[in-house]
Amino acid sequence: MADINLGVGGANSAVAGGYEIENSCKFEDDNDEWLYRTNASGTNTKTWTVSWWFKQTELRSVNGAAAEHWQGGGYGEATRAGIFADDRIWIDIGGGDGNTGTLFRSLSTQKIRDTSAWYHIVIACDSTQSTEADRLKVWLNGVEVTAWDQKQYPTLNFGSALAGFAGIQMKWGSADATYHGYSGYLAECNYVDGVTATQNDFGEFDDDSGIWKPKEYEGSYGTNGSYLDFKIASDLGANAKGNDVNFSLNNITSADQATDTPTNNFATLNPLHHYYNEVSRIVITEGGTKVTGAQAGTLWRGVPSTFAVSKGKWYFEMETTNQYILIGTGSADTGQTEWAELTSIANPSTKAKMMYGYNGGIYGYNSSTDAWQYGFYFGFGNTDIVSVAVDLDNGHMYFRKDGAAWTDSGDPTSGSTGTGAIDLPWYDTESTVFIVTVANSGNTSLLNFGGYTAGTISSAASDANGYGTFEYAPPSGYYALCTKNLAEYG
Repeated sequence: MADINLGVGGANSAVAGGYEIENSCKFEDDNDEWLYRTNASGTNTKTWTVSWWFKQTELRSVNGAAAEHWQGGGYGEATRAGIFADDRIWIDIGGGDGNTGTLFRSLSTQKIRDTSAWYHIVIACDSTQSTEADRLKVWLNGVEVTAWDQKQYPTLNFGSALAGFAGIQMKWGSADATYHGYSGYLAECNYVDGVTATQNDFGEFDDDSGIWKPKEYEGSYGTNGSYLDFKIASDLGANAKGNDVNFSLNNITSADQATDTPTNNFATLNPLHHYYNEVSRIVITEGGTKVTGAQAGTLWRGVPSTFAVSKGKWYFEMETTNQYILIGTGSADTGQTEWAELTSIANPSTKAKMMYGYNGGIYGYNSSTDAWQYGFYFGFGNTDIVSVAVDLDNGHMYFRKDGAAWTDSGDPTSGSTGTGAIDLPWYDTESTVFIVTVANSGNTSLLNFGGYTAGTISSAASDANGYGTFEYAPPSGYYALCTKNLAEYG
């Protein structure tokens, strides 16, 4: 089975069957990307529930600011929730109407730091409850959060600041890039007006795996409830349930729709990989799929995928924006440094195989020629799309550019023969990560593991299981790196 870094409660659901989530929406913390609407009058400010799934692609403890996922509204003090600057669950219940300026803040002890996983949060508020502890309940991946560094319950009959009061908007996403921006994905965004639902209304534990997985909410949405499923790319703010008021978009376009979801989680780039304790030389954005050089000079730093795999046949693409790029694979061994520093790959290197865009050469040890570099020299430059097929059942890797022939007359379907293949000598002893990097400040590369890409896709090809969105169809027998395929082939 693939080495998957699961979130708390197993948010990386890959359970077959049941309720399926088809789409999510991608957000960037520095682009002021959010969805918003103003409800009609009559919102219940005392009793409400909010539920959503999220996969973060940037840790708040690294960014240094809190991430706001949902804002129920702002009136003096806002009602909002997300992840605090130190990676804890953060909830503000601010006053609305006659309670302007009042704020009840809660911060959990639990840290949320897995950028490979989907998480689920449910918050239920009912200030009409006579027992204080019953006025605010929170669940993370199906388990009630009971450990808090700070927890403040609303006072009896407290009216939260929620959309419905004049001029107050409800928002999802990165509504404040300066202080509360969010980078990552959101899915299954439910707001229930006048109802205190529980975690079991939105999810359930799988009988076989014990993984927390989503299920369809079938209860009442109340007068001003809403549900965003992000299924319509041209109208990501469409309210699929509840009342008929849709959300407006701020810096959100159809390009922000993703198929990376809680029921089929795709690999992205791992922002937690910091080989050196120094100023970051690369920046990862666009849902964990874009790498940008942040320091001048030839300062290679390899960035691995969030998933490491030990068997199966896998396909991914990279759209280039310049020629100073390395792309390839390496051993996932935690002691491995050859792909991590990439100033030069060790001579010989048995733990990394990379194609360098500048001269088109393959860097890494070739056992057949006893050489550390062997090349096919097709090179790549601006707007090329490089396809990579990795056969971990037989220990081979193949490259091609813009859908043309595979390098060295390679044949990814040749199996153990490995026709035209690049050998991966570590494949039968260690797991493999997929790697990319750029050399210089401002240089970028756009990765596509199938769940989301900021690159240009015109053909929308997928693998044989119908997963992934690629420019070119994967070779026969090769699949997108996602949890549904991992469950079958990984």
